[in-house]
Amino acid sequence: MSTATLPLPAALPARPRTNKWLVTVSVSFGTLMGAIDASIVNVALPQIRGAVGATIQEITWITTGFAMATVIVMPLTAFFGRLFGQKRVYLASLALFVGGSALCGVAQTLPQLVLFRVLQGFGAGALQPTEQAILRQTFPPEEQGMAMALFAMAVMLGPALGPTLGGWIVDNYHWSWIFFINLPVGLLGMLMVTRFVHEPDDIREANRAGAVAARKNLDWLGITLLAAGLASLQFVLEEGQRDDWFDSTTITLLTGVAVASLFLFVWRELTAPVPAVNLRLFADRVFTSGTLIGAVMFSMLMASMFLLPVFMQEMLGFTATQSGLALMPRVLVMMVATPFVGRIYNHVSPRLLVGIGVVLVSVGSFNLGQVTLHTSSAGLIRDILVQGLGFSFLFVPLTTAALSSVPRTRLADATGLNSLLRQIGGSVGVAAFATLLERFGDRARHAVAAHLDVVRPEVAQRLAQLQAFFSSRGYDPASARAASVQALAGTTAQQSAVLAFEQVFHLAGIVFLCVLPLLLFLKVNRRASAKSHVEVEMG
Repeated sequence: MSTATLPLPAALPARPRTNKWLVTVSVSFGTLMGAIDASIVNVALPQIRGAVGATIQEITWITTGFAMATVIVMPLTAFFGRLFGQKRVYLASLALFVGGSALCGVAQTLPQLVLFRVLQGFGAGALQPTEQAILRQTFPPEEQGMAMALFAMAVMLGPALGPTLGGWIVDNYHWSWIFFINLPVGLLGMLMVTRFVHEPDDIREANRAGAVAARKNLDWLGITLLAAGLASLQFVLEEGQRDDWFDSTTITLLTGVAVASLFLFVWRELTAPVPAVNLRLFADRVFTSGTLIGAVMFSMLMASMFLLPVFMQEMLGFTATQSGLALMPRVLVMMVATPFVGRIYNHVSPRLLVGIGVVLVSVGSFNLGQVTLHTSSAGLIRDILVQGLGFSFLFVPLTTAALSSVPRTRLADATGLNSLLRQIGGSVGVAAFATLLERFGDRARHAVAAHLDVVRPEVAQRLAQLQAFFSSRGYDPASARAASVQALAGTTAQQSAVLAFEQVFHLAGIVFLCVLPLLLFLKVNRRASAKSHVEVEMG
C-alpha cells in the first residue's frame, strides 16, 4: 500500500532554547529581595515603632509575622506548582511580595503593617524553593555547581546586605523606602520571568499528572497540621528569648502545639494517598545529610550575623554603619569564592569541599573567641574573612549534592524541604545563641563579682584610683566614692559581656565541627545524576 497520499502530521513549533543566564537573572531578583527583606526591617524598627505608636513588644510582630508566613509556604511550593504550574506560582508569589511591599510602605497602623508583612512573607516563601528548582532544571549536569553558586549568592548575600542597606535608607530617607525599593526591582523580575522562563516539558507533564491525583485527594488535613505546627514553632523561636522561654505560658503552650501538630503532620504525610509534602525524600541519605548540614550551616551564618554587630556596637563602640562596613569584607569574599567553588565542584569531592568549609568556619569562630575590648578592626575583619571563605565552600556543594539524586520531577518538593530546614536552622541559631549569650553573661557577672572584695588590695587600689579621678573632676568625697563603685560595676558588666561573647563563639566552633560525621553520607553518584538528566533531555 502506498503511503504517498497519507497526510503527515504538522510539526509542532520548537520552543526556542532557553538562555540559562537570562533565566538565572530573571529568577534571582525575587530570591534576593526576599532574603534582604527578612533582615532589612530590623534596623528600621525604632523609626517604625514611633510612626505607628507601638511598644517594643508589639513591634516585633513585624518580623515574627513575616517569618511565620515564609516557613508555612516553603514546603508547599511543589504542591502549588502541581496544581497551578511552576512558573505561575513563581509569578504569583513575586506579585504578592511586590504588592505586600507597596502596602507596607503606606501602612498607617501596626495591625495594617503586620497584616501586609504576612502577605509579603507568603509571597517570599515560594521564591527560594522555586528558583532553586528552576535553576536545577535549566543548567546541564556539568554546570549544576555553578547554578547553585548563583543561587547561593542570592540566599547568603541577602542577610548580609539587608542591615547595611536598611541602615543607609533609614539614615537618608523615610523608613517606608525599605519597602518601596522592592517595587521597581520586583516588577522588572516579573517581566523577565514572563519573557525568559519556561517550564520544561517533562516537568509540565509531571505536574499535570500530579494535579489530577492531588485534586481527587486534596490533603487539607496535612496542610492544616503543617501550618499550625510551623507557625507555632516559628513564633516560639522568634519570641521565646523575649518571653524568657518556658517561664511564659504562651511559649509553653505553643511549643506543645508545635510538637503535636508536626508529629501528626509526619504521620499524615506518610499515610495520605496523595500527600501535600513528600517527606519520603528523606529516605535518601545524601539528601538528608546535605539538608541537615545546610541547616546547621545557616544557623551558624545567621547567628554570626546577629552576634557580630551586637559585639561591635555594644563592646567596641561601633556605629551601625561602621559595623555594617566591617561585615562587608565577608560579603565580598563570598561573592568571589562562591562562583569559584561552583566551577570546581565537578572536579572535587563535595565531602572535601564541605570539610574544608566546616574547618574554616570553626577556625574563624575559635579566633573570634579570642576577642577583647582592645581587638582591632583589622583583627575582626581577618576572622570574618576566614568565616566568609568557609561559608563559600559550604553552600554550593551542600545544595548541589543534596539534590543530586532527586528526580527532576521531584526537585520542587526537595527544594521546598531544603529551604524550610535552612530557614528553621537560621531561626534556631539566632534564638539559641541569643539565649546562651544572656546566660553566659549572667554566669560571668556572678563569677567576676565574687572576686570584687574591697579587702583585696588590687580592688581597693582600683577603687582608690577611680575615686581620685572623680575627685579631680570636682566630685565631693561621698559622690566620688559612689561614682567609683558605679564605674567599677560598669567595667565588671562590660568584661562579663566580653567573656560571654568569647564563650558563645567558642561553642559555635565546637558545634559546627560536630557535623563532620554526617559527611560520610554525602556521597554523590555523579554518573547516575548525569545519566538521569541526559535521559530526560533526550526523551
